[in-house]
Amino acid sequence: MIRLIGYFFGIGTVMALLAAGAVALYVVNMSKDLPDYEVLAKYEPPVMTRVHSSDGALMAEYARQRRLYLPIQAVPDRVKAAFISAEDKNFYQHPGVDVGGLTRAVITNIQNWGSRRPVGASTITQQVAKNFLLSNDQTIGRKVKEAILSFRIEQAYSKDRILELYLNEIFFGLNSYGIAGAALTYFNKSVNELTVAEAAYLAALPKGPSNYHPFRQPERAVERRNWVIDRMAENGYVTMEEAKQAKAEPLGVTPRRTGNYLFASEYFAEEVRRQIIARYGENALYEGGLSVRTTLDPKLQVMARAALQHGLFKYDHARGYRGAYKTISTNGDWGIPLSEIKAFSDVPDWKLAVVLEVTPEQAVIGLQPERDASDKLVAERKTGTIDAADIKWAFRLLNGEKRTTAKSLENIFNVGDVVFVQKKEGSETAFDLQQVPKIEGGAVAMDPHTGRVLAMVGGFSFAESEFNRATQAMRQPGSSFKPFVYSAALDNGYTPASVVLDGPISVDQGGSLGIWAPKNYGGKFAGPSTLRYGIEQSRNLMTVRLAQDMGMKLVAEYAERFGIYDKMLPVLAMALGSGETTVLRMVTGYSIIANGGRKITPSMIDRIQDRYGKTVFKHDERKCENCSAEWKGQADPELIDDRDQVLDPMTAYQITSMMEGVVERGTATILKSLNRPIAGKTGTTNDEKDAWFIGFTQDLVFGLYLGYDTPVPMGKGFTGSGLAAPVFKDFVEAALQGQPPVPFTAPDGMTIIPIDRKTGMRASAEGPNVIMEAFKPGTGPADSYSVIGMDSFSEGAPVTVQSPNVNRALQGGGGGLF
Repeated sequence: MIRLIGYFFGIGTVMALLAAGAVALYVVNMSKDLPDYEVLAKYEPPVMTRVHSSDGALMAEYARQRRLYLPIQAVPDRVKAAFISAEDKNFYQHPGVDVGGLTRAVITNIQNWGSRRPVGASTITQQVAKNFLLSNDQTIGRKVKEAILSFRIEQAYSKDRILELYLNEIFFGLNSYGIAGAALTYFNKSVNELTVAEAAYLAALPKGPSNYHPFRQPERAVERRNWVIDRMAENGYVTMEEAKQAKAEPLGVTPRRTGNYLFASEYFAEEVRRQIIARYGENALYEGGLSVRTTLDPKLQVMARAALQHGLFKYDHARGYRGAYKTISTNGDWGIPLSEIKAFSDVPDWKLAVVLEVTPEQAVIGLQPERDASDKLVAERKTGTIDAADIKWAFRLLNGEKRTTAKSLENIFNVGDVVFVQKKEGSETAFDLQQVPKIEGGAVAMDPHTGRVLAMVGGFSFAESEFNRATQAMRQPGSSFKPFVYSAALDNGYTPASVVLDGPISVDQGGSLGIWAPKNYGGKFAGPSTLRYGIEQSRNLMTVRLAQDMGMKLVAEYAERFGIYDKMLPVLAMALGSGETTVLRMVTGYSIIANGGRKITPSMIDRIQDRYGKTVFKHDERKCENCSAEWKGQADPELIDDRDQVLDPMTAYQITSMMEGVVERGTATILKSLNRPIAGKTGTTNDEKDAWFIGFTQDLVFGLYLGYDTPVPMGKGFTGSGLAAPVFKDFVEAALQGQPPVPFTAPDGMTIIPIDRKTGMRASAEGPNVIMEAFKPGTGPADSYSVIGMDSFSEGAPVTVQSPNVNRALQGGGGGLF
């Protein structure tokens, strides 16, 4: 018997050895060609790029996977505890594989064979091996490889490093990856702000985000969260009382919206997005984890948007009401079809509403229903009213170009009309009618000393149209281009007191182009007038004669220096702003004048840092040779500004002073009420297709245009003076509220001489037409009266003279034509 037992023991031993050998051989075979676990040391997951305004506020996030990489040192202990309790309670004790947990899982699976889905026993280390290095195949071979890699990973890396890799890689649902991204996505919080209940819910998600969806599966989500909380208490990470309180809390999930987070910044953020892609490529934007600090001033941005929108509404309301935005049936539940119409997400004050009843004096409207956190319509249907007395503008009905006048609201609304409304201040049920303007526009605010774009508005609504009219719309600047013509003249021998004939002119353009005969706005002539008068009153004929006298090649050279055009055609019509450019380019050109002639590069980005915090781009390129990180009482270092001088500083002051005259006496006197030094220029293109105004104070430049996207006449009188300058006024009034006026200062060496602003001749220090004019050294008022352009003037041409002083001056100079 003993021999038989020994015989069987020997056979068993041999079989065991053979089995062990086979297993060893299998493991050795599985160990071949395993992925290199050392790549974990260079782990760089796709991380979202975040864009911030100048004050640090978050503007936008861009990512294919919403992930922020978080070092393990920045993860709170309660968050670590939640995941360890949910996934691997023996994480800090096992060598990579939890043998006890694996044995229990095998026994459980045998007991539940064929009745339930098999349970797993993967440790956090095994999940790291699978997620980073292996596939998701449900095979024994993959599990063996996973175990082998887990042992190796545990030997190569610390437990904290493994946990860091795990917490930053796992998927949580809602396109969020990593614990930091999940905290933001689900609770709009940083990881440090998570409560025990919130941390436990996030720890419950990796097992199956869709199984524990906060809105589709709320009961299962709470059940799984509470299970994690119980495990945390069982493992001693929280007290029983803390666990009880945490389990009593609701899920409290408040999904973080994607896209833009800073009000009114959509056009700005989109332009920054395009610039980053152009500079670094799409992968860097959506996976590179860049931190972008922009130049945007959020307060100025809101002010600029409000000013431009007010100008658009003013024009649009003056034209009249065009009718319903959409129409729907009001039979049954009108809230359902109304909810399917998309409102403008970036115009939150406007609500969509449907007309339910109409009387001569009042319309009853139903407001678009709201949606709950799960994106379902709420049951409540709210109503309101529109009173006839509050929408007098809408009584002007506009059908194409045909205008009629309504007698009551019954002529304006029909039941089923879908309209935009805005709640009246101080009322919960009374609303004003709103209308999406057909006219559009673009605006830019800039720091003239640095080129930093402080605000940018690309149109009425980004949700309606993503086309950025501040940077992408190529428009004719009209008379707002004239300061660059006059700058070229002042930089090349002319003075503000130089006299040019404001009279008819005809230009033979050659070939089939025929004769070009430009006209002044209004059709009148002022006769011989100073350059100052020409820019203050925006005289087209003077500008053409001046450009002809100095040569269009010179004008083109200066236009290119200022960055208005890359290559300007040197023809006379371009002197009147007939070439197409953008608001951003025009504002940049004016900024060069405002800063004393220094070249600037417009920038919307101050700084870009990579995922490690290293600065890879900086807009400010000034050099600081003696800068030191330590202060020892030394004098402040000087920053070396080696930017090119585009314009003589004295010329820049002269043209600035002349544009101050535009506000004081010229086409923009509406701005005088601001009671501060302002220089600027209006612009109106042919047939009033575009209205421009660009102006500046000592430290702020703001420019805009208004017009239809497909240029068509806006109507007589809708000019830069009447339409665009009021927008500038609204913005500057808000932007500089409470700030003291700062005068423009002349550079050292200039001479201030009293002159007659009509004749340009030296005058006494008193008189209604006397102005103090700035002259460069060696220049001054002419000693004898001469008029530029008289030799090309036809004596028989009709001239309407606006001022008898011009007649007398010309006669005194021996002209005798007027």
